[in-house]
Amino acid sequence: MHLSSKSKPFFTAATCRFLLLFCLLNFGTTQHLYAKKLADLNPFIGDQDAILLADPQGRIVFSKNADIHLVPASTLKIFTALVALHYLGPDYRFITEFYQDHHSNLKVKGYGDPLLISEVLAEIALDLSSIPDIEFNHINDLVVDDSYFKTPIAIPGVNRLNEPYNAPIGALCVNFNTVNYKRNPNGKFVSAEPQTPLLPFVQKRIDASQLDHGRILLSSKKSETTLYSGHLLFYFLKKEGIRFSGRIRPGTVQKDNDKLIFKYASSFSLMQVISKLFEYSNNFMANQLLIACGAKAYGPPGTLEKGVRAASAYAKNILKIDNIRFVEGSGISRKNRMSAVSFYKILKVFAPYHFLMRRMGKAFYKTGTLNGIHTRAGYIENKEGRLYSFVVLVNTPGKSPKPIMDILLHSLD
Repeated sequence: MHLSSKSKPFFTAATCRFLLLFCLLNFGTTQHLYAKKLADLNPFIGDQDAILLADPQGRIVFSKNADIHLVPASTLKIFTALVALHYLGPDYRFITEFYQDHHSNLKVKGYGDPLLISEVLAEIALDLSSIPDIEFNHINDLVVDDSYFKTPIAIPGVNRLNEPYNAPIGALCVNFNTVNYKRNPNGKFVSAEPQTPLLPFVQKRIDASQLDHGRILLSSKKSETTLYSGHLLFYFLKKEGIRFSGRIRPGTVQKDNDKLIFKYASSFSLMQVISKLFEYSNNFMANQLLIACGAKAYGPPGTLEKGVRAASAYAKNILKIDNIRFVEGSGISRKNRMSAVSFYKILKVFAPYHFLMRRMGKAFYKTGTLNGIHTRAGYIENKEGRLYSFVVLVNTPGKSPKPIMDILLHSLD
């Protein structure tokens, strides 16, 4: 049917006014119900705590102390992940390069791959042994090159406890710079991981632990982390029939003179790395990403200063956050400080990647815990599948975020 210019409008002015009033009243009623439920949050939020909840349209539904700067703990990894997505790109894959020089040395150069693990080294060794026209019969030294990062890199908040979250970082590291061991029924130390051999290189460290089982952290001193990478790679290369007549030593690739024979691109995209970062809340992985971003933004060698500068520039220039205090990428340092309002700006941009986070029920979230600090941040999915963003920063010792989260989830039923 064709309506001429003289036809009456489908909606009269009075009808339009009624519909507008109905929508406004309905929205107001909904907001009132939210407010009534969310008012129960107030007793749980002290002077050193903050909360913010925003609806799918970006309207702040509830907030308290949202402008004060608090310790985010491991929820900071959301920001670090966003920085990595910006500088490296979601499809980025870390590489590890292999060269031969004129003295028949095999050289391996790392670029900060946080998921260079035993299974990957076994795959690399198989690939190297299968390369046609490469002479492996007379290899002298295995040279390990970690110069893409400037080491040692001191991470604020890391202490001397022999815990995985204190593992050092570097451009060429394997198995998160840890060695997992146990004592077998015969009293002999063996690897606690079937895919990883227990190498003589770490035997003294294990004996010194005086423990029957556990996990030792490798040290960046005397190139221990890099040399361990070489020894583990050496083991897998020997299994594939590649023989060496020399030793394993630190060194550097000379790209003008050395011949590139193989470039390994990680089977994990950056999106997959971030998913695992959230799954395990791995501090090592977070700061590997941060240093790699610094090297990408300002050139190698990667340093903590460059990584922090890159993250701060992204926060200020892209996210329009100029009051964040950011000293490292994992959240282990109490010197990291952020307001709930600033955190919400991060969540708004990270929303398309929310599926990378851990999920429980209708919540996609990241937790953070330090002594006396408990934090949560992420998204709550409503019945229509739309996302509410939430930030909970509890910096009062002895308090739990659980009752806060219970109210938030209940309020959006």
